[in-house]
Amino acid sequence: MGTIGGVLVQWSSLVPLATFGPHRDGEFALIDWIRRHVDPHPRLTVGIGDDAAALDLGDEQLALVATDMLVEGVHFLFSEATPEQVGHKALAVNLSDIAAMAGIPVAAVVCLALPRSEGQELGRRLHSGLARLAQQIGVAVAGGDTTSTDGPLVISVTVIGLSPPQGPVLRSGARPGDRLLVTGPLGSSRSGHHLDFHPRLDEARCLLQSGGLHALIDISDGLAADLYHLLDESRVGARVRASDIPMRPVPAGTHDGRTPLDHALCDGEDFELLAAVEPTAAEALLAASPISDLTCIGQITSGTAAELEMPDGRVLPLPRIGYTHPFDPGT
Repeated sequence: MGTIGGVLVQWSSLVPLATFGPHRDGEFALIDWIRRHVDPHPRLTVGIGDDAAALDLGDEQLALVATDMLVEGVHFLFSEATPEQVGHKALAVNLSDIAAMAGIPVAAVVCLALPRSEGQELGRRLHSGLARLAQQIGVAVAGGDTTSTDGPLVISVTVIGLSPPQGPVLRSGARPGDRLLVTGPLGSSRSGHHLDFHPRLDEARCLLQSGGLHALIDISDGLAADLYHLLDESRVGARVRASDIPMRPVPAGTHDGRTPLDHALCDGEDFELLAAVEPTAAEALLAASPISDLTCIGQITSGTAAELEMPDGRVLPLPRIGYTHPFDPGT
């Protein structure tokens, strides 16, 4: 348990990311280790540490590559989601990563580990949900691989996209004074939003066209955790105004002692975009943007401190909390 602004928080699957760095536990410790042990490559212009990789194809063309895996019992339960919804989500989370680089998705490959019993039917239904979204976005389903398993169902999707001509928008470009914008409400995504969300590709293009977009990330681990990802890569700080964060209402029947603010900061799987935008461009976007739910929640600051300004005027350290996959660190 813990508190945000004096409110009791029951972490459940949320893990405090209090040791965000080379010694942190869980999936991020493994990612850090891999990042340190991967050799550079002349065609790899953006590697581990952003929402997608960027590969130099020559002739001033960059390909974007994003991949994500969904595992039954970890990312979804068939008691709460249909196979069509799982197929939709498997593609959508990757399209969200391409959006977070302001890219254009082109094609997807799909790998399935299906249970021996009912695997054929599950595979067809997963494809149906995935293919429907692919058709809406204009993405080709270009192939993949299948296998049978006695374990849980696994679906892994890789999306290939194209970078904008000026290059992908990275997590590392935020500058002091930039405004922090989010494209929609946050929190309580586990009530169903994470299964049927539409990736924010159009919103990313709108932000890019403003001419002042400096950094971008999609909110998959929670606002607090993903803001820290952006700040750490940009080597800057931030102040966030709690009263300005757009929040989904906590679903009726939820009795976990947590407020909408707790959910907005911690839950993850919102798949909205968090952008650092130059002040004048941000003001223009907020005044006349086709992104109906675009909201300014704070600004980038110098230094590395992240602060949360509460409605009563208190300024608290923004907690490093969010969704992560725990691992035994081993030896």
